[in-house]
Amino acid sequence: MEQSRKVQIAAATALLFHTVGLVGMLFLNRSLFVQLTPLNMLLSMALLFWTQEARDRSFYLFFAVCFFTGILTEYSGVNYQLLFGYYVYGEALGPQVGHVPLIIGVNWFIMMMCCGITVRLLLNAAWNRLRPKDQSPRSDVGFWAIVIDGALLATLFDWLMEPVAVKLGFWTWLGGEGIPFKNYWSWFLVSAFLLYLFRRFPFPKTNQFAVHLLLIQSLFFLILRMFL
Repeated sequence: MEQSRKVQIAAATALLFHTVGLVGMLFLNRSLFVQLTPLNMLLSMALLFWTQEARDRSFYLFFAVCFFTGILTEYSGVNYQLLFGYYVYGEALGPQVGHVPLIIGVNWFIMMMCCGITVRLLLNAAWNRLRPKDQSPRSDVGFWAIVIDGALLATLFDWLMEPVAVKLGFWTWLGGEGIPFKNYWSWFLVSAFLLYLFRRFPFPKTNQFAVHLLLIQSLFFLILRMFL
């Protein structure tokens, strides 16, 4: 199957499942659809794998690094408040190790792929549209631009998601301070580290489904933030 067809099928599938989840949380049985969140995240990961061209060793290594970095940093946050702040996870995200849901590692991988690829494609498009006439088109913009801008995009997505996640019971902030600023700069630092590796690992970074998935998830959380 050609790549563009894969992207179309994957985007339609992700849109369908997020729409069903949105309707279920807003109008049907919220607790039931919240419990299905890990399955939706696993589906999103599977679609990213399916649409990824040339799944070589570096791609699987990047997945493993994102997964274990996500688990370890969240473990340090939940158990020692070294990162993110003072918070605990609820039961909605499924099985846990050290009070951290395993699906969180998957979520870090999804976010880094979506933000890294989206920023890369946007910066490439901007450069090629605005470049001086005496300079050649480029297919890969500056190294650090993708690291920093991708980390900022990931942090912005976390800002959009946080209030919704709390209302749905994914996690709870303790100490009476609400969502601390420490959470956002920790998200930025961890994201910048992972996106540095994203840039270093040589697997193809042209998976346009990642852009669709980021838009779908952003709309999902934006609508829930407005109406929950």
